[in-house]
Amino acid sequence: MDLKFTTETYRDDFSFRNSPEAIRRYPFPFHADSYMYAINMEDHVAGKPGTAYEHPIDVDEHYISEMADRALVLKEDPLRCQALSHMMTAQWDTLELLMIHQSIAYPDLFTLERDKDKCHWINRPLGIDDKFIFGDRSTLPYEPMEYIMRQSQGDFCIVDQRDNSLWMDAGMVTCQADWSLDFDIGMSFMEWHAPVPMAHELGIFDRALKFLMNVQQGRPARRLNWTMTVNPRLDTSPENYHKWGSEKTTVTKENIGAKLHLRCELQSFWRLPRSNALLFPIRQYLISLNDIATIPKWACRMHRVLKTIPDPLAEYKGFSRNRQLAIDFFAPFDNGQETTKGADPE
Repeated sequence: MDLKFTTETYRDDFSFRNSPEAIRRYPFPFHADSYMYAINMEDHVAGKPGTAYEHPIDVDEHYISEMADRALVLKEDPLRCQALSHMMTAQWDTLELLMIHQSIAYPDLFTLERDKDKCHWINRPLGIDDKFIFGDRSTLPYEPMEYIMRQSQGDFCIVDQRDNSLWMDAGMVTCQADWSLDFDIGMSFMEWHAPVPMAHELGIFDRALKFLMNVQQGRPARRLNWTMTVNPRLDTSPENYHKWGSEKTTVTKENIGAKLHLRCELQSFWRLPRSNALLFPIRQYLISLNDIATIPKWACRMHRVLKTIPDPLAEYKGFSRNRQLAIDFFAPFDNGQETTKGADPE
């Protein structure tokens, strides 16, 4: 795979940009012309070539820049990476899963060689070449979860399954949409989802928990989640709200196309083999309204979806203040005709 990595920033001067290829492979989260709150779970199977679904663990042109931003966040706040003591087996499970899938999907970028417990891992984009003993923490520069998550795009949570629930007991979260691993660590599934409006009353999380607790090894699932972000800022954490909260007031009619970004999360769910824990990769994709407007179907659909989202959800998704500006931005792209089914660009 011939990936051309970009050098860009997600803070300060915000030099992040999507290439035309990155725009077309964006996992657009709206499958219909009106918005309906749903679990939208499906099997996490290989998708069309050239899409974000092509490989189970996606690597794209932003890889090196995202890893650089992650390193900055962890340097500023080491608590973005935490694991309770009973999760060490799950950490090794996670390292193995990510290494295997990255090396199979991108053999020109990553190589994993194994001789029983002796492992040799090569990450060419980041210049990493390490030999270690699987299961021996002392042979890695970090704990196994932190080691591989510093080399993998997106956030990650590892949840333990016990007492008829799922528990947030480990993870690395540096590019989240306004939630905190440090606050949620050790919480149950219902506790960490408590702030979400409407979904509890609709019984969505009861059904989601039942589904997730029955995810089988070798049969991962996925769903899309989304929110809105001002500026292409990956780290919109509560801990750093003082840095990004006021940016919501900087959006105007003139700059909304460049400043307001749709943040889509491709969430997948994997049963880990030794620990029986669940790994939740949360892969973030950012796209500006200007970029969306280059895809006529998406621009038309955005106009219709934004008009039909309930007010409490618009507030939770972070764009109630700028909602009308966004609706007005996309209005010229709505030709009044029915769009084709599904979220593909055409």
